[in-house]
Amino acid sequence: MELEPFAGYGLIAILLIGGVAGWLAGIVVRGYGLGIIGNIIVGVIGAFVGTWLLAKLGIFVGGGLLGTLIGATVGAIVLLLIIGLFRRV
Repeated sequence: MELEPFAGYGLIAILLIGGVAGWLAGIVVRGYGLGIIGNIIVGVIGAFVGTWLLAKLGIFVGGGLLGTLIGATVGAIVLLLIIGLFRRV
């Protein structure tokens, strides 16, 4: 599994996928949301983190839009949890 979760997607698609992933992560991890712009950024970065993390764990979630969205959401959840830990300290 490669670290290219957005291969073949345009900038608008990347922002939309990142936004949805960040929004979903904000719902899953209540109270850790960063607003729409913050969630988009966390979602886009989360796609790379999620893809890497799932690959290291030997988990393949599939390709295409759904696989990218799942990986991005997992990564965004992890990032929001880490950010939440630092914000509470």
